Amino acid sequence: MSRTGCCYDNAVAERFFWSLKQEWTKFESYENLDNAKISVFKYIETFYNPVCLHQTLDYKSPDQFERKQKMPAVA
Repeated sequence: MSRTGCCYDNAVAERFFWSLKQEWTKFESYENLDNAKISVFKYIETFYNPVCLHQTLDYKSPDQFERKQKMPAVA
């Protein structure tokens, strides 16, 4: 997160939280904090990381991007 007035560093985090609120929790009500935590974990691990494409990652999901980065360069 950046300092006040510099929105570029915050853009990715802001987009994540917008997606979480609009796509996952907007129509939900949770009985307790533990249920909310489990729901957010499911969102991240079953949709956001493996499926959701990101412009900042060249339209790849975070999982695809990380797999590509971990592969050794072939000479």
